[in-house]
Amino acid sequence: MNVFVTGAAGFIGGSIATGLIKAGHSVTGLVRNAEQADELKALGITPVIGTLDDSALLADQARAADAVINAASSDHRGAVEALLDALRGSNKVFLHTSGSSIVGDASGGKSSEVIYFEDNLPQPTVDKAARVAIDHHSLQLPRLLKQARKSGVVRHVGTGQNIWSNVHIEDVVALYLLALSKNVPGTFYFVESGEASFIDMTTAMAQALALGEPQDWPLNDAEAEWGYEMANYGLGSNSRVRGKRAREVLGWAPKRTSVVEWIRNEMV
Repeated sequence: MNVFVTGAAGFIGGSIATGLIKAGHSVTGLVRNAEQADELKALGITPVIGTLDDSALLADQARAADAVINAASSDHRGAVEALLDALRGSNKVFLHTSGSSIVGDASGGKSSEVIYFEDNLPQPTVDKAARVAIDHHSLQLPRLLKQARKSGVVRHVGTGQNIWSNVHIEDVVALYLLALSKNVPGTFYFVESGEASFIDMTTAMAQALALGEPQDWPLNDAEAEWGYEMANYGLGSNSRVRGKRAREVLGWAPKRTSVVEWIRNEMV
């Protein structure tokens, strides 16, 4: 199968693209510059230089491909519309990647008992409404790690009781491979293989780095370090979901289920 992947130079898109190549598919990847294009060529991926604003380019690539995976910006409505318009009536698979912050609650590090399933989504907050309208990756651990290495202290927002679902990139790639052949059109999937509180993750990180016990961090201090969006939604919120459809519809069976164990044994 010839698959067109946007965001092919990114973490999620690049992982998907290389996973597709390993599985025997042909991949064309959208990148922004010649340097990224050379990197893709070395991996056996055919590069196309452009941006998400290049609607005609996106449409041409979508028509030429057997399937399309959008793993670039989940907020770029114009790109999604260009791809869908080009694919309309073709019966080709289109897989769009969103972000789990659509269910984030910005709790300031407090825990929540609310867990979302695919058929029970919350009403989007004003700042996430556009992303959810389009919908019809880890950014967290690197930021915690960078701050810890810079300061010598591992910190979490508030008391770190907030909980996020998580999934290893290898299991994400496995799901995309299944979705290319087994997806039911119009299906929305949560992708998770477990969950952990931030205090559990920062405790494991502190142990791995031999930095002592993690520390609570007031929200104002966290915002000064990471910015409002990341401190409140990326690191200070709850985002608890269950990927029921991925397991039942696609037969997805994730293999890497503990982010805490990954931090202790593989992160550093």
